[in-house]
Amino acid sequence: MIKAVVAGAAGRMGGRIIHMIQQGEEIILTGSFERPDHPAIGQDVGEMVGLGKIGINLAGDISDAMKDADVLIDFTTPESTLDNIRFIAEAGKAMVIGTTGITGEDERELKLLAQKIRCVRSPNMSVGVNVLFKVVEGLSIILGKNWDMEVVEAHHRLKKDAPSGTAMHLAKILADSTERNLETNAVYERKGFIGVRTAEEIGIQSIRAGDIVGEHTVMFAGTGERIEITHRAHSRDNFAKGALLAATWVVKQPNGIYDMQDVLGLRERKNV
Repeated sequence: MIKAVVAGAAGRMGGRIIHMIQQGEEIILTGSFERPDHPAIGQDVGEMVGLGKIGINLAGDISDAMKDADVLIDFTTPESTLDNIRFIAEAGKAMVIGTTGITGEDERELKLLAQKIRCVRSPNMSVGVNVLFKVVEGLSIILGKNWDMEVVEAHHRLKKDAPSGTAMHLAKILADSTERNLETNAVYERKGFIGVRTAEEIGIQSIRAGDIVGEHTVMFAGTGERIEITHRAHSRDNFAKGALLAATWVVKQPNGIYDMQDVLGLRERKNV
């Protein structure tokens, strides 16, 4: 039985992951934690997420929560995730990271630390979205640079980062598959007299509204025809299920950075 700890257990994703763990059989919850000043510290985490008492109190420190655990599941914030992986690297545990919005020096440090442990990192843990990644890669190779490519994503009004990590990953797939440079060819906003769309552009547009869980559309537009592929998430449970699949898989792997394509066997093993 795999022993897991959930970071950010009081958050939306943390709560759903705990629900999924309690419904399954391969993973048991041995701990959970939040930032030290969180008002729910010390509460039974089962009662906190609506499951009733499960005998595990919400900790305010990763070291207390991870004592007997095999793997940490982390959907928190860039700052918290970086702090957490520093601890995990020292402890020699495994980690599943779903946090997005990590950039710059933090991104470089995280990659270096992740190589020292068993780590699955993905901007989206959904099985359906990872199939979308594979399909989009194939289509962009077939259609090539003669088709315009756009990514549109929509999320709830409380999401803090934009574009979503999934949208950026889709855009990177488009760029890599057509030998474009995303740094110079990405267009994130259009307003006013912008001139003709260049052949190299990859548009990435964001919508924030209501309680949208997550929606991503990739558009391939040619002359006289268009292909659109959309993935819609109806609840956070699909992300939680994917995270648990990743946690079950990664504890059996050698040290290295993996993603959901590795977990699902959608491509040959390689570091990312």
